[in-house]
Amino acid sequence: MPVSRTLVLTIIGDDRPGLVGELAAIISARGGNWLDSSLAHLAGKFAGVVRIEVPDESTEAFLQALSTVPDLRVIAEVSSDPAAALGARRFALSLVGHDRIGIVSELSAVLARHSINVEKFTTRTASAPMSSETLFHADAELQAGAGFDSARLQEDLERISADLMVDITLVDA
Repeated sequence: MPVSRTLVLTIIGDDRPGLVGELAAIISARGGNWLDSSLAHLAGKFAGVVRIEVPDESTEAFLQALSTVPDLRVIAEVSSDPAAALGARRFALSLVGHDRIGIVSELSAVLARHSINVEKFTTRTASAPMSSETLFHADAELQAGAGFDSARLQEDLERISADLMVDITLVDA
């Protein structure tokens, strides 16, 4: 059985039609398998993180082929994909509030104090339907250890909620 390696690719460059197809073709042409990804168009740029598995003997050729894609920077890191931590709890968090400087900083500080790992975090701003004020929206997938106290986290989140004028929903995922 061939030995393979798991790589995590960080990709950024000028966005254009066909770029994802070009990346997929490079991966599959060298026997690689596209496992997970998060891709986005941000301010005219293509940005993404892709987890792939590629045969050991094809790794160098694969990395060389990626370096030939015009206007694209790729950083490849070898990754082990450890099993989920024993007893870990997963949560989903949604936040909506008036946009202002410091929301992400204060939210992430609370999560760090509770030793919570942020596995996925997406944000956006949008106009409020009636007032046209700018609202900040955030969604997160979180993981905490077995001894995690959800009541204490909820209290801390409610405390910053009053300061930030945000609504926070915390549910077991």
